Amino acid sequence: MDFLLSGVMAITWQQCVMYLVGAILIYLAIEKGFEPSLLLPMGFGAILVNIPLSGVLDQTLEGVGQTHGIIQWLFQTGIETSEALPILLFIGIGAMIDFGPLLSNPKMFLFGAAAQFGIFFTISLAALLGFSLSDAASIGIIGAADGPTSILVSQILNSKYIGAIAVAAYSYMALVPIVQPLAIKAVTTKKERMIRMDYNPKSVTKLSRILFPIIVTIIAGLIAPMSVALVGFLMFGNLIRECGVLGSLSDTAQNNLSNLITLLLGITIAFSMKAEAFVNVDTLLIMGLGLVAFVMDTIGGVLFAKFLNLFIKKNKINPMVGAAGISAFPMSARVVQKMGLKEDPSNHLLMHAISANVAGQIGSVVAGGVVIKIVTEILKNMAG
Repeated sequence: MDFLLSGVMAITWQQCVMYLVGAILIYLAIEKGFEPSLLLPMGFGAILVNIPLSGVLDQTLEGVGQTHGIIQWLFQTGIETSEALPILLFIGIGAMIDFGPLLSNPKMFLFGAAAQFGIFFTISLAALLGFSLSDAASIGIIGAADGPTSILVSQILNSKYIGAIAVAAYSYMALVPIVQPLAIKAVTTKKERMIRMDYNPKSVTKLSRILFPIIVTIIAGLIAPMSVALVGFLMFGNLIRECGVLGSLSDTAQNNLSNLITLLLGITIAFSMKAEAFVNVDTLLIMGLGLVAFVMDTIGGVLFAKFLNLFIKKNKINPMVGAAGISAFPMSARVVQKMGLKEDPSNHLLMHAISANVAGQIGSVVAGGVVIKIVTEILKNMAG
């Protein structure tokens, strides 16, 4: 009984806040269906790591010595030491993606780059608010709309806010259907949202599909060498899909591997959601900055499409397609399709939006590599 009371008395108000945060994440996963495969394990993990003297964390017990907790071990092995979990997840993501629509409409690559604007805008804003360069860059990468990329960049740059960044990244990915329509409507007119785009796909050969992931890896590696782990594993997964001789492995990567890594990643990242590091004003700022990153990504893609239209006399681009250039696949493309149909029930933008959306997958991981490269070089020069 005394042991029970001592455990209860050891609970801090910050830990109680984390129990509430965990409960909210679980609620959003189950009741609202927001990224359940990640928010549910993250929410449950947030509760686990904040139980006093929790056995999921390393601790020293009198008469026993050092004990090793499973969540801390998973974090140190799968994320801190090798970044294995977020990188391995990219194999599954790559195996899920069909780059065919993008290859048949390559100009959509432009939107995969333009819609990363929010990353660099937010890095600047976070730095102005007093965050260190490493933390500001890690916060800005929330705008990649790609959870594994956000986790990987913040870990490599040794950010102390990795837990808050992961929660913000996955939460806003789940809220894309709410956030993006508001941002799109803020910078477009009804007439612009009604622009029709015919879809006349060109045939894409099997050879093109096979060469594409290889060529992208080489080009991305030369432009941003730090992105090779991200882009390379994404493209490796896609090569498994497109080669035509590894059907069972492709299915495994898309389903079993992705599901297992996602579950492990969700509960493992909870290690960085310990109350003493998570419950502070900076966490609220990070959540706000993450929202800014998502909104500015969307606006950047839309404004870029409007800029291109200044030079196009006919067959103009519906600016909403630019918003699909973020990495939140396929939610963002569905948002654009739904908004297009609402304005004109006969205007189908899905395939154009899908093209921009898969370009955003490439754009986000390249942007992550570029950010890592720039920040590490700046920090190296400052140290020297």
